[in-house]
Amino acid sequence: MTNNSTLTAPIGEFQELDGRRIFVHRAGGGGPAVVFLPGASAVGLDYYGVQQEVSRFTTAVVYDRGGSGFSDPLPLPRTATAVAAELRELLRAQHIEGPYVLAAHSLGGLYAHRFAQLYPQDVAGMVLLDVLHRDWDEYMPPTASLAAAERMGPGPEQLEQLRPALSVMHTELLAHFPEHIRTPLLEAKDSDEWLRTGLAERRGLVELATELRAGPGFPDIPLIAITVVGTDPTQPMLTAPEINDAKMRMDAAVVRAVTHGEQRVLTDTLHHRLCFDRPDAVVQAIRDVVDRVRAPRLGASPTKGERC
Repeated sequence: MTNNSTLTAPIGEFQELDGRRIFVHRAGGGGPAVVFLPGASAVGLDYYGVQQEVSRFTTAVVYDRGGSGFSDPLPLPRTATAVAAELRELLRAQHIEGPYVLAAHSLGGLYAHRFAQLYPQDVAGMVLLDVLHRDWDEYMPPTASLAAAERMGPGPEQLEQLRPALSVMHTELLAHFPEHIRTPLLEAKDSDEWLRTGLAERRGLVELATELRAGPGFPDIPLIAITVVGTDPTQPMLTAPEINDAKMRMDAAVVRAVTHGEQRVLTDTLHHRLCFDRPDAVVQAIRDVVDRVRAPRLGASPTKGERC
């Protein structure tokens, strides 16, 4: 098994927190700083392309939460409270001033929500990139519940069988990354440790949703939710019409609950491909939230349910 500590991060640095190393890479300057929260099986540098574009107009931060990516190992899964507290400590140790715009993808949405529950004064805006929600099970059919998602994770033998296909997918997704980043990142993604980390994080979905339901909803701040409803014939269970319809209704409820909420619907990409296929849409959503945070009184009323 390859351990995180034997893998070399091609860029960025490590911040020591409580005797552990947390990988972080920042680019750009100014505020509000945008902080990317990766999904399960993703790492901070997966968002490198969009980070570079965001860094043209503000500070952009990617990182690997403890136990994942280039950060030191930790037992997984973790509580949302532990992940949120770690992120706040990291940002303070790096002297990155808040309040922040949180750009969360997939599982990262649960951690971003917990961060906002615990530290509302530190959150200026949010961009939800096809995220998981605490109320997921209220919208989804039982076959797509959080508990079902935990059970569907492949075992060690299945994971080994999937390795060649995953390698091909990663190579294709990172094809446009600079060589000095792409090669070590692909090597790390093919490691046993990184493959198993994504599965381990998915084992705590039900408990994470329960933890979040004990706190408030999203704060009343500028918020854009990107909902991905593309179809994939190779994964009909994950992109079935009833699943996509449930995601549409779920994100619509989130944006209705805040004053400056907006939903943008993408039909030409898939959940795991969002930041690779449509970096333009991701960067635009982030720019729009940053602009609304900088000049909230000048922002026009958003159009809900816009399709891109």
